[in-house]
Amino acid sequence: MTKPYYGQLSEEKVFKDPVHRYIHVRDELIWELIGTKEFQRLRRVRQLGTTYVTFHGAEHTRFNHSLGVYEITRRILEVFQGRPHWDENERLLALSAALLHDVGHGPFSHSFEKVFDTDHEEWTREIILGDTEINEVLSNVSPTFPQAVADVIEKTYSNKLVTSIISSQIDADRMDYLQRDAYYTGVSYGHFDMERILRVMRPMEDQVAIKQSGMHAVEDYIMSRYQMYWQVYFHPVTRSAEVILSKIFMRVKQLYEEGYDFKHKPNHFYSFFNGKGSLDDYLRLDEAITMYYFQIWQDEEDRILRDLCVRFLNRKLFKYVEFNPNLQMNDWLVLQDLFKKANLNPDYYLVVDSSSDLPYDFYRPGEEEERLPIHLIMPNGKLRELSRESEVVEAISGKKRTDHKLYFPLDYLEDEREHKDIKEKIRELLNV
Repeated sequence: MTKPYYGQLSEEKVFKDPVHRYIHVRDELIWELIGTKEFQRLRRVRQLGTTYVTFHGAEHTRFNHSLGVYEITRRILEVFQGRPHWDENERLLALSAALLHDVGHGPFSHSFEKVFDTDHEEWTREIILGDTEINEVLSNVSPTFPQAVADVIEKTYSNKLVTSIISSQIDADRMDYLQRDAYYTGVSYGHFDMERILRVMRPMEDQVAIKQSGMHAVEDYIMSRYQMYWQVYFHPVTRSAEVILSKIFMRVKQLYEEGYDFKHKPNHFYSFFNGKGSLDDYLRLDEAITMYYFQIWQDEEDRILRDLCVRFLNRKLFKYVEFNPNLQMNDWLVLQDLFKKANLNPDYYLVVDSSSDLPYDFYRPGEEEERLPIHLIMPNGKLRELSRESEVVEAISGKKRTDHKLYFPLDYLEDEREHKDIKEKIRELLNV
């Protein structure tokens, strides 16, 4: 990289952080990036979407997490300093990419993306390369610097080692969100000895590797990730809130396409109804704006939109049963028919939700998403893939776990003032 336009701050800035104790900023570049309006917007986007509905402490934001990933990267680079394979000229690039890796997330990111067919990674790229304060700050380093930052985040940068610090099976991103999400949800699963892992990380030619003496700390990290996915990220109550949220977005979009006359026009969403919204429109969206619309849509004439917003805001969630549509296709078709007869639109009130996770994977060349495995540096200096040395990791390696649940409004089905017989049949089929 060229010599940076930014130097060191005259005095180090620190953020108090409940997970890392302190986050240290010494570089003018990082301080300027944190101050941009696009980065400050992340204060208004929760890190864990609807998880606060289940774990009431989960109110932390993408801003918290992004600072945390930056801080872990900063500490990794202190360990790397002066070691073979590490080029100190890449330091600011790695720190900038760590800080900005999530800058494209929108409100309730994954539901929004699914319904409006957008991608936070594309938005991240547009924010870094577009007409933004972030781009202006990065361009002051050099004209090619914004593109280099975007390339690291997209995993296309020529120096794979820099990419692997922020994106691999053991990276600064995961190490922050596991600990941060565990802290704010109050669970005990996401804790592992990060200090130990950082001390045994070593830069290799194209990825970060771990000294063999730190293997048990890495095992602990992988198991904590496994537990967090199944106990927190895929919690069925959180998924129920997510289902309702997706259906609100879906309903609003459908009503707009049908020419429905909204009492309160969804101005902030119009450009997304008509295809991909502009960057300015996207940056105006945050969770406060979205919740405002949910609040006012409780008064809409449309029964489905009104009901879904009331449910989401007041935590009147859908109930669920274990259900695999591939194995229960007949039940699925019968249920859809019965729901229609009970005057419940199955598109909105009968929803299969599937969650799947692969806790650790060895290298499978040629796959669509090639996962770089974790390598241990053995005492003789040779590299060994982690699952060949660790029985714990071998036991879960390459094993994808999938979970299917069927969500529905039990309160409607128990209200027998109308369609009593049909609702009884539905409850029998669902075994509730």
